[in-house]
Amino acid sequence: MKQEYELLAPVGNFRNLYAAIEAGCDAVYFGIRGFNMRATAKNFTLRDLPRIRKICNESKRKVKMYLTLNTVMYEEDQEKLERIIKGICGKVDAVICVDMSVIGLCKKYKIPFHISTQASISNLASAKFYKKLGAERVVLARELNLKQIKKISKSIEVECFIHGAMCVAVSGRCFMSEYSQGLSANKGQCAQLCRRSWNIKDDAGNELKLENNRVMSAKDLCTLPFIEKMKEAGITSFKIEGRNRSAEYVYTVVSEYRKALDKKLTREEIVQGIANLKKVYNRGFSSGFYLKMPTADDFSFSEHGDQEERKEFVGKIYKYWPRAKVCSLKMNSGKLKVGEEVYLISNNAPIKRVKVKSIQLEGRDVKSIKKGDDVGIDFGVRALNGTEVYKINKV
Repeated sequence: MKQEYELLAPVGNFRNLYAAIEAGCDAVYFGIRGFNMRATAKNFTLRDLPRIRKICNESKRKVKMYLTLNTVMYEEDQEKLERIIKGICGKVDAVICVDMSVIGLCKKYKIPFHISTQASISNLASAKFYKKLGAERVVLARELNLKQIKKISKSIEVECFIHGAMCVAVSGRCFMSEYSQGLSANKGQCAQLCRRSWNIKDDAGNELKLENNRVMSAKDLCTLPFIEKMKEAGITSFKIEGRNRSAEYVYTVVSEYRKALDKKLTREEIVQGIANLKKVYNRGFSSGFYLKMPTADDFSFSEHGDQEERKEFVGKIYKYWPRAKVCSLKMNSGKLKVGEEVYLISNNAPIKRVKVKSIQLEGRDVKSIKKGDDVGIDFGVRALNGTEVYKINKV
């Protein structure tokens, strides 16, 4: 019998939800405003849950919904927390949590729960403890290697990260942001100080020259080159990091790992997959702790990311003409030419990457347009009113 793997995608808004589903995810995880490890993401509200469920149910894979409630919970949070958990009863497939108060409430309202990586579960005894509490799944600590994961996976369903940003604190619980800025990383407010450049000085004013002064900025995790070894470790759910990332990021990463989970990739397919992953935001790639202990090579030199493509907003579609199969586009900025690639991004439809086939300005064919132009444009696909158009530029 063929092993089924769950591909779990991050969604911080409806654009990313559509992108993740279009790319082939099996499940999505998201937060709601208030208790969320990504407080700076747009996030969802309780009122959004029926719409999210409808979109997930209408997808080919009947995508599952996991709600993250894995922040630190204080006494003053308890009343609101219970209202939220009571409100999600029957509306999500599971809650990802770490605080005992959340676990207790999930059990009270009979909501399935998974234990977050914030718990830093790194051994079989800890995994069994949470299983005895009623957890259906554990998200293992990121410090584990594949041999350690395989041992734990024989006793309980495990979820592991396969791609995306890595914190210098690894599985979380970092206090640097709260100590220096008053913004708790454990409440989803991280100021990302670890991504900055740092200089080291002693009390006498002597400064240490560093080859890389981003001494705390870890590269992104990328497991595509050894995804078959990840499968052999007994992992059930393959999780992508990135609730603050863009729709094109979610679509690209989910697409590449969908291929990898569905079949064994050839060497050429892996090379092409990594090339595609490099197009969207990244800080360089690392294997994390899965194959070996990280070294200095696993820290990033990047200030604004190493992606090979950047998108540039150029305008909005305000009408689609079905008979002519063209869109009306108002250019708000920049320039656009026939043959150039663009992203079409909407809050109500999947992201599309297409080429400009033809442009008409004032009834005549043109090869290029600029800010202020109001044109008819053929992208070769249907687009909803309000769809934003982003030109794709090579870096």
